[in-house]
Amino acid sequence: MMDFPDASRARRAGFWSTLRLGARMMMRDARAGELRLLVLALVVAVAAVTSVGFLADRVGRALERDAGQMLGADLVLDADEPVPDAFLQQARQRGLEVSRTWQFPSMVSAGDGAQLAALKAVEPGYPLRGALRVAEGPFAPDAPARGIPSEGAVWVDGQLLSLLSLKIGDLLNVGDTRLRIERVVSYEPDRGMQFVNVAPRVLLRASDLPATGLIAPGSRIGYALLVAGPPEAVSGYAGWLGQNLKRGQKLATLESGRPEVRRTLDRAQRFLSLVALLAVLISAVAVALAAGRYMARHRDGIAVMRCLGAVQSQVSRMLTLEFALVGLFSSALGCLLGFAVHQGLVAVLASLIDTTLPAPSVVPAAQGLLTGLLLLLGFALPSLAQLRHVPPARVLRRDADTLGARSAAGYGLGAAGFALLIWWFAGDARLGAVVAGGFLGAFLVFALVAWLCILGLSRLRRVANGLPSLRFALAGVVRRRVATITQVCALAIGLMALLLLAMTRTDLIQGWQRTLPPDAPNRFLINVQPEQRQAVSDALAREGLGRVSLAPMVRGRLIALNGKPVGPDDYEEPRAKRLVDREFNLSYGDELPSSNRIEQGRWLAPGADEVSLESGLAKTLGIKLGDKMLFDVAGQQVEAAVTSIRRVDWDTMRVNFFAILTPAALADMPQSWITSFYLPPGKEPVLPALVREFPNLTVFDVGAILRQLQSVLNEVGRAVQLLFLFTLAAGVLVLAAALTATRDERMREAAVLRALGATRRQLARSQRIELWAVGGLAGLLAAAGASAIAWVLSTLVFDFAITLSLWPWLAGIGAGMLGAWGGGALALRGVLRTPPLVTLRET
Repeated sequence: MMDFPDASRARRAGFWSTLRLGARMMMRDARAGELRLLVLALVVAVAAVTSVGFLADRVGRALERDAGQMLGADLVLDADEPVPDAFLQQARQRGLEVSRTWQFPSMVSAGDGAQLAALKAVEPGYPLRGALRVAEGPFAPDAPARGIPSEGAVWVDGQLLSLLSLKIGDLLNVGDTRLRIERVVSYEPDRGMQFVNVAPRVLLRASDLPATGLIAPGSRIGYALLVAGPPEAVSGYAGWLGQNLKRGQKLATLESGRPEVRRTLDRAQRFLSLVALLAVLISAVAVALAAGRYMARHRDGIAVMRCLGAVQSQVSRMLTLEFALVGLFSSALGCLLGFAVHQGLVAVLASLIDTTLPAPSVVPAAQGLLTGLLLLLGFALPSLAQLRHVPPARVLRRDADTLGARSAAGYGLGAAGFALLIWWFAGDARLGAVVAGGFLGAFLVFALVAWLCILGLSRLRRVANGLPSLRFALAGVVRRRVATITQVCALAIGLMALLLLAMTRTDLIQGWQRTLPPDAPNRFLINVQPEQRQAVSDALAREGLGRVSLAPMVRGRLIALNGKPVGPDDYEEPRAKRLVDREFNLSYGDELPSSNRIEQGRWLAPGADEVSLESGLAKTLGIKLGDKMLFDVAGQQVEAAVTSIRRVDWDTMRVNFFAILTPAALADMPQSWITSFYLPPGKEPVLPALVREFPNLTVFDVGAILRQLQSVLNEVGRAVQLLFLFTLAAGVLVLAAALTATRDERMREAAVLRALGATRRQLARSQRIELWAVGGLAGLLAAAGASAIAWVLSTLVFDFAITLSLWPWLAGIGAGMLGAWGGGALALRGVLRTPPLVTLRET
């Protein structure tokens, strides 16, 4: 029993001794420059990741904030009855801003004319996000509105003025009162894309609503509560509402209220996540190479320590402590550097995107610190495991250690740490799987191709006897087989990431922008009667707007599925409840629309009663091929069998439908026609003339929505271009680390060859040839890998097609050769100038 205190004191003494030894070893290695490459790799890695993190975090939150402007608030509660006062009180208690709206259809009149209008009453403060845009007249230049209509006044759609032959300043009869027309509304942030069969807007102040006498028992009024504030408070309030919602009440967020904006934002965040992920991958390669060089240069020192009595556990604690201190110091320094660099970029970015970015959060800093430690865990631990197993016999025999098999556990932990980084920075399972799987597969393919090339080069040595420089270069490549394969793979992976990011910055961004081309339709024309189709089409063609394609539209409600009645109570998902509870916009046709693609089944057979469904709708309602859907269309029942599931490209902004039936099933039903077209600047006067000729038409301007989506595209494109600089810096570090890893071996080879009679000029030429060959092969492999991953990303993750070009191949080969040669000149300088006698004595 008396031995335990002594044993405890011995253990504590051993711990502090190991601690002091680890600290002294770190200081010694730092003074000797042994840690320089590793520290530099970690600092650049963490700085790149932290810069990307800070910028991506702030830009992402800015995009979310700006996109919230297209909802009019951070959260919207829609109800078919007045919003309870308790809901408003709860929001105000949480420090949130609130505003209410009332929407309903009603007839308005002036003189002898009358027109169905969509009335909307709003309270001061509306909208809470974004801004109304108003103009002094129809099709006149618009500007952000200040406030809402004044008392006794209304803001109206320009189309209403044409329909009733009114002008600004005239009086409009709204129910029991007369209101003065004050402005023309050109854009409402929360009007959304659900514009079909919506009458022209009349916007009035809520305080004027009682005087109209239009609110009465049985009135079909849509009530809305708009809420805005800090994200945490909004989220908490949304949770509270979710527990207190009653029938007829639903929450509309950016995801549910504006799906076209949500899709654009999702793509934007995936682009930024891709940039961060590539920065991590390149940085990981640099750390792995730096740790490998550290391990190679410390084997002899560890062997001496083992001869002097150091045990494996003591060596492990000492190395772990040293690397932990290096990791903490480098990560902290990298975070500070990343924050400083990102501040300068924020200034540039803010001037470009013309928006105020949110304040930086602490999350990217925490990510940076953890990134440095995870990079060490994933890519330095295998080297530490090998050093731990260095045998004392290495002092006498350098081939005495066989370390590869013993470090399997270290590589397993390293792979786990790497996978954690991939999952963390991807932020999207599919994106992470594609990029991580692509890079892992590329690494294996690169290693195999490099090994085959080395086998081929070993045969070429025999035909290079008359060319000493070429023979020396080929001999060096073949003799350093493992080092050459490692160098080719590391350089190819780094170049592949850079090429992939360059393609992201160009081809992928352009491919994404092609989904929303400059001439995308910005006007929708509805309520075209069947007998007006040809006349309307001819009128648009006469004005130089091209021959438009009109589509039939029929209103129908789903009432049964496979003979069983369906209703909102049959579904739990809110979106499914809403879909079943309202009428569908049905259409019919003989041909598959150009923006649609069949995923399952076949297209409609003429003469049969069949229906083709959009894939999202089919998934939400649980409908599959062969199911029979029964619709109520104006009191008549229409049954059709599902023969295909379609994928619809909503980004085209063209007319699309969830359900398309055969003409045999729907052509005889009451219907109107709809079309979309692009109205170029300067052609605005065409629309008033068209409405005067066909007073029943309704024109909707979605140009403001398109401009908002295009601004999101531009913001993300600029952010990706700026973030490219960080990944480029990490790629340069990979190149330097890959070349520096072979510096010691090259010095010994050069000394031996010079001792045998080779000149410095011959060795310099052979070194250039070797670097060109390694760089060219790495560039070729990188271009192939980047093109393959870019194609997979565009197809599976970003959901659009890209056109693969020749420039990545030329750029990859050229950058590989120039980079290897230029980087080699810096990393290997002094190798050929060191006197052979000095090198051989040190060896």
